[in-house]
Amino acid sequence: MLPTISKVLEKLIYKQITTDTGQQGWIPHHQFEFRRAHSTIQQCHRLADTINKAIENHQYCTAVFLDISQAFDKVWHPGLLFKIKRTLPPGYYNLMKSYLQDRTYKVKFNTETSTLHPIHSGVPQGSILGPLLYTLYTSDLPTSQKTVISTFADDTAIMAKDLDPTTASRNLQDHLTGIEKWLQKWRIKVNQNKSTHITFTNRKGQCPSISINQTTIPQGSTVKYLGLHLDSKLTWREHITKKRKQLDLKTREINWLIGKISPLSLENKLLIYKTVLKPIWT
Repeated sequence: MLPTISKVLEKLIYKQITTDTGQQGWIPHHQFEFRRAHSTIQQCHRLADTINKAIENHQYCTAVFLDISQAFDKVWHPGLLFKIKRTLPPGYYNLMKSYLQDRTYKVKFNTETSTLHPIHSGVPQGSILGPLLYTLYTSDLPTSQKTVISTFADDTAIMAKDLDPTTASRNLQDHLTGIEKWLQKWRIKVNQNKSTHITFTNRKGQCPSISINQTTIPQGSTVKYLGLHLDSKLTWREHITKKRKQLDLKTREINWLIGKISPLSLENKLLIYKTVLKPIWT
């Protein structure tokens, strides 16, 4: 729980940063968080469009969906302050330094409480500036002309397409090698076992496996990204099945409110439907 007065101050600082940096022109084109007219829906359209074009052109589209370990908790403060000094106007450095430093934590177990310990990494969870600072920290993530990268905060997907599956995997692996060096430099960890490598194509076979940190990324036939379940042929069967099950479960849970025996008015039932059920399938 963060102090309300702190959140109000953070909101004011956030608005001022937006004004002073030209609507956050430092955010890369592939990052869809904190950009006007850019949302998860637009990012999903961009991702699906890339895959669809590859399938229509009879190409192999090999993609990796990276799982960043404790993304917001692992932001290295000296590295973040260096990027703040490099990116934002001069007046923000001391302000952000004061915001990040001298934070402490303690652990309570049953009746025992530990001593206070300083926090040397991470941005406060639930804060207004936390996601913005993480986006700034990762704004220089390496890109490649031979791949397409999609990010929304810490949700990261990288795709490469080619008529030859080996070439597609090689281009993706080259990009991952560059990202691997960047991750080591800025002390960000990727959970290889929770990341997914998938090949989107209507042709036979799959693209060769890829690795990061000398560990092969598991291959799968489906992957979940920003709420969408994507299958290897982009048929949307997996997504429709999952959403239908979710909708059926939620409908059964609130049937006593919206069913025939409910004494609620039709107007209130419609309101519940629009706020609880409709968002699932839209």
